[in-house]
Amino acid sequence: MNTTINAKLISDHLQQLRSTAPLVHNITNYVVMNTTANALLSIGASPVMAHAVEEMENMVAIAGALVINIGTLNTPWVEGMLTAGKAAHKKGIPIVLDPVGAGATQYRTETCWKIINQCKPTIIRGNSSEIMALLHADIQTKGVDSTTTSEDALGAAQQLAKETHAVIVISGATDYITDGVHTITIKNGHELMPKVTGLGCTASAICGAFAASNNNVLNACAAAMAVMGIAGEVAAQKSNGPGSLQMNFLDTLYLLDTVTINKHYKV
Repeated sequence: MNTTINAKLISDHLQQLRSTAPLVHNITNYVVMNTTANALLSIGASPVMAHAVEEMENMVAIAGALVINIGTLNTPWVEGMLTAGKAAHKKGIPIVLDPVGAGATQYRTETCWKIINQCKPTIIRGNSSEIMALLHADIQTKGVDSTTTSEDALGAAQQLAKETHAVIVISGATDYITDGVHTITIKNGHELMPKVTGLGCTASAICGAFAASNNNVLNACAAAMAVMGIAGEVAAQKSNGPGSLQMNFLDTLYLLDTVTINKHYKV
């Protein structure tokens, strides 16, 4: 069953985020911390990057959302992720799992399922190969890159949503957001975006920020992905390559308004 949102709803979600400025607790990888933090600040949220298991429960206690990104795994971090995830689930705040590289190694896939089973994430956002690998052991990712299209993963995403009771977000040339029954399709974005490391991880953090400020998780994720895609499109128009795109993307997030959303959104 397909559903949709419109430009006004996207703008309303963005305004709600900016007015509440939620604190988003990120347990994320070394590669993307700076980009993710700057993107959250640019969109109007408040980021914190905290990884020590000793402070997990205290940090979750003041956060509006928790984002768990397994990009650079190690045993102490996994312990911290599980501690934070359990605390966030108990508190009832949105939990986003980004299964970076699921399918590349057994350790990554098993860690994802440990987080899913113990922490009950609200949202799982990944590329098509990562989403498929969570259900099919024979699916391989190319490191952290996808080897399939987002369309290929839609059936797996719907099944995963039903099994985990999470909203599943597939990033790709077309983004799909599904709760297993309803599916929203986002066609915004630009082919230069995958050339900038960390924009997928940033999408997970932005989903967390939107979900922290709105109770409709499906619509919040759709608005987040639309905003990501629109910002990427607008930024690409004035960029010469990945380096300038990264800078222009942050500026575009900061300046994003209803007029721009109305002009560009493809939902």
